[in-house]
Amino acid sequence: MSGFSGKHYKSLDAKGRLIVPAPFREILSSSHSSKLIITNEVLDKCLCAYPVNEWQGLIEKVNGLPQTNDAVKYFMRRVIGSANECEIDRQGRVLIAPALRTDAGLNSEAVILGLGNRIEIWDKNELDEVADPQKIDQQAYKEEFTSLGL
Repeated sequence: MSGFSGKHYKSLDAKGRLIVPAPFREILSSSHSSKLIITNEVLDKCLCAYPVNEWQGLIEKVNGLPQTNDAVKYFMRRVIGSANECEIDRQGRVLIAPALRTDAGLNSEAVILGLGNRIEIWDKNELDEVADPQKIDQQAYKEEFTSLGL
């Protein structure tokens, strides 16, 4: 499976359904899946959507961690505890659960980002706030990117 990439602007309908971008649906269909696992992102105010196989890998990884660790418990409560399996309908839409829409502050305008093995779903205004290059310490990020080889 090739990775998800790109930025797509979509609107949620009155029922909370969101159109999955066509390139993302093509990637999912190449792996014979029409389902996404949609959950809270662990630290940011957005949602993450995982193909089923990626989600299963994440679950296995988390299950191998110390279950009494506070960070692991937080991760399990925030991410695994809020996960919903969502079927992509014939119109290419997924229904995002009301609790997840509330957690992410999703209103009508959403931005869908492809991040390789997963998808992020943001409220447009929230993403504009956190992705603004003027609101970060650019020098510190440059140093961090360099240390990471990026």
